[in-house]
Amino acid sequence: MARLRGITWDHPRGLAPMLATAAEFEQRHPDVRIGWEARSLQAFGDQPIEDLAEQYDLLVVDHPFTGVAARSGCLVALDTYLPAAFLAEQAAHSVGGSHESYQYNGHQWALAIDAAAQVSAYRSDLLRRHDQEIPRTWDEVLALARRSRSARVAVPLSPVNAICCFLSLCAGHGDPPGTDHTRLADRHVGAHALGILRHLVEDGHPAMLALDPPRTLDLMATTDEVLYCPLLFGYSNYSRPGYAPRLCRFTHIPSAEPDHPPAGAILGGTGLAISSRCRAINEACRYARWVASPGCQRTIYVQSGGQPGNRVAWTDPTVNAATDDFFLNTLATLDRSYLRPRYDGFIAFQDQAGVVLHDYLRTGVDQRTVLDRLDRLYVGSRTTPVPAP
Repeated sequence: MARLRGITWDHPRGLAPMLATAAEFEQRHPDVRIGWEARSLQAFGDQPIEDLAEQYDLLVVDHPFTGVAARSGCLVALDTYLPAAFLAEQAAHSVGGSHESYQYNGHQWALAIDAAAQVSAYRSDLLRRHDQEIPRTWDEVLALARRSRSARVAVPLSPVNAICCFLSLCAGHGDPPGTDHTRLADRHVGAHALGILRHLVEDGHPAMLALDPPRTLDLMATTDEVLYCPLLFGYSNYSRPGYAPRLCRFTHIPSAEPDHPPAGAILGGTGLAISSRCRAINEACRYARWVASPGCQRTIYVQSGGQPGNRVAWTDPTVNAATDDFFLNTLATLDRSYLRPRYDGFIAFQDQAGVVLHDYLRTGVDQRTVLDRLDRLYVGSRTTPVPAP
């Protein structure tokens, strides 16, 4: 009997599909048992992957950890076990750069079972009630934030989400961070991104600096306090009738200019990886391959509350009918999303940079000082351990 122990993140989108797929897989393969555990969303972004790989066989991971995996050898290079034809099919069915995001140093470190990027969310009933329309540009977003009072604009701006929003804004305004190793962002673009976030804090919902995406969507779905959010990682659960008291709808992020397509949303999602210490690698690969397959992704995976990573599921009419067209309404944003750096050291930079940005949004520190500190952290993270800000 092969026994596999897995770790995922503690949200219905993260845990429920793993439990459902494990149960189905065990029925098909009675010689395999799979147990899944969950960790908090904060731990999902912070806990060292090397530590988890010591304890678990199967890991649901975030792609910025691929640089760490390649350096440490804590994960199985899946291309050494899975057929090339299967991986080529996964690449062909990728949502945006989801499949590519788990490639590093010539190897595939996870399969993209969940696809996400920052998108926009809104309450259509509140927009109608307040005679407002969905903003199409960032200028329109700021205008909506200034004039909305009983129902507000909100953006999740806890530290890690603050840096994610900053990266998206820079990428959407033509300067994807990470392309120049001597700086994080162009000074003009960076200052513009800081200004947008600062204006949103001043005019938007007062709780934004403490919010992450699920809490923002909970606020939107259980109260009438938030009518629109321009940037947050999308959760299809909230667009499913009956999941929450009020239905949230999702659409593309705002554009930098009226005639520009929405682009630059930071790519998120999760991948299914296998620990190099796993004693049943063949069985683990068989399970991972099935979970990532189009047949599983567009049926049991999404039906159990998951947000699939396979394009076949994103374009499936039945999947979209059950989710108020969440997938079709945001697919173009994911296809033009921004893949952040994945080198060993980026996670530490992201954590420290989030604190710097959060302090700026909370206190209004000089923009030049903030950009200088971000550049120092970024350049240092590429060669040496990241210092405290």
